[in-house]
Amino acid sequence: MAQRPILKHFGFTALVATIVARFSRWLNSPCHLAGPDGEPHDRQWLGRYGEDVAAAWLRAHHCHILARNYRNTRRGRRTGEVDIIARERRLLLFVEVKTRHESSKIRPLAAVDKAKQRLIERGANDWLRRLGTRQLPWRFDVIEVYVAEGKVPRINRVRDAF
Repeated sequence: MAQRPILKHFGFTALVATIVARFSRWLNSPCHLAGPDGEPHDRQWLGRYGEDVAAAWLRAHHCHILARNYRNTRRGRRTGEVDIIARERRLLLFVEVKTRHESSKIRPLAAVDKAKQRLIERGANDWLRRLGTRQLPWRFDVIEVYVAEGKVPRINRVRDAF
């Protein structure tokens, strides 16, 4: 019996996702919340770190990243923003990433209020307008990233969050 090539058997996407999940430094390395000098990192660093973790997690779960930190402006004013735009098979994902410390009493999803939702929706509408079609199925997700010193980040994906 002839063996099928591994790429045909598992599919190229599955192979890439397996490699990313196994060897991704974002998904498998403990988080260090302080710099080499012992000073804690600022909020912007924590947000970027969470977005890197979320992007690696999406890749490991068969999503193709189309854009990160997508912003649209009108007359110098930011009118819309999306942290990650990804494709999962035929579905377009507009993802908001929220990162919190494990000890936080407030769930990251709670930070996505109505004003933030409108900002994300305007960014998504601008992306779809530039794409030239609204016929693709799409969804808004929130990825919650929980971090703690010396621990691997924990990820929770909220599908169809709003």
